[in-house]
Amino acid sequence: MPAVAQAPLSGRYLSLLEREEIAVLRAGGCGVREIARRLGRSPSTISRELRRNAPARGGGYRGTTAQWHAERRARRPKPAKLAINEELRRYVQERLAGVVRRSDGAPVKGPRVPWKGRRHGRRAGRRWAVAWSPEQISNRLRLDFPDDESMRISHEAIYQSLYVQGRGALRRELTACLRTGRALRIPRARARRRGKGFVTEEVMISRRPAEASDRAVPGHWEGDLILGLGSSAIGTLVERSSRFALLLHLPPMDGRDGPQEKNGPALSGHGAEAVRDAIAAAITTLPAQLRRSLTWDQGIEMARHAQLRIDTGLPVYFCDPHSPWQRATNENTNGLLRQYFPKGTDLARHSASDLAAVAATLNSRPRKTLGWRTPAEVLDEHLAVPA
Repeated sequence: MPAVAQAPLSGRYLSLLEREEIAVLRAGGCGVREIARRLGRSPSTISRELRRNAPARGGGYRGTTAQWHAERRARRPKPAKLAINEELRRYVQERLAGVVRRSDGAPVKGPRVPWKGRRHGRRAGRRWAVAWSPEQISNRLRLDFPDDESMRISHEAIYQSLYVQGRGALRRELTACLRTGRALRIPRARARRRGKGFVTEEVMISRRPAEASDRAVPGHWEGDLILGLGSSAIGTLVERSSRFALLLHLPPMDGRDGPQEKNGPALSGHGAEAVRDAIAAAITTLPAQLRRSLTWDQGIEMARHAQLRIDTGLPVYFCDPHSPWQRATNENTNGLLRQYFPKGTDLARHSASDLAAVAATLNSRPRKTLGWRTPAEVLDEHLAVPA
């Protein structure tokens, strides 16, 4: 047996001295938890060590033998499991890219989509396949081969075989059979950070004044965008207690149809600067007692919220990710507005006066939740009360 290292790679791994002590304590009849307590390690670490590095042909646990096994497994690079196990590779490929079949077993070809080395475009055909996810494949192996330990692979190993050059036991074009169809893998941490750098803990909805939740005090608003064809948009602001709505005119900026400047302002009309200016223009027409807070989702159009607060004195708070119910009043109002601005239509064709007319119509409609009063009437009552 070759010489073994005396020191571990780091404190994360067991050392030779620790393995020798495990052997002595194990021979003395100590259990897993007792050994873990004496070494200051987790019981699962000791249990895993005894299971992995004990002699395969029987006999007691020996520290030097266990150290040799651990170092042998730690050598890099290691051959990919899918590259050396042909049966396992065939199983993975069939579940990932197998042919879709009818009930009588006849194959269904589906759309013919050539591999271009990049993700499929929007509203474009996609390759039809069985398309099991790597996690489904990994866990199904234990059911299909309960007694064959060689037929085991983690979902991460399958992803690496698809995406990492040098471990490519699977063809790269099989990434088209994954749920996302991405040709390049996006780290999860990067996806979480995307477009959220302007949202800090201090501006989350949990920091919003408690008076906003019970709707007893007017002046707390909810906002959002409704989108239409060609990246057109209309901004909506709804006051929580009265359900009074304001519509923001967001026309496309000059030069939208021409070449765009790199890192320049958004020309669609609903970029951060345009939305900030539109909110400021609408909210500053209101008296101070109606400018208590604004709640928005975490859309990039509110990246200039700090400047908006400086300009208007209006605190801005953000909902938790994927939590539209935290702006329920605004979501309900957006549904009512879709009667006038259906999905898939060009919203840029409507003028500011058109939006004002629709808002006035909505604000003069009686609401059951207001005791069949209109939002305009309720807001007038609030304004009649001295601040």
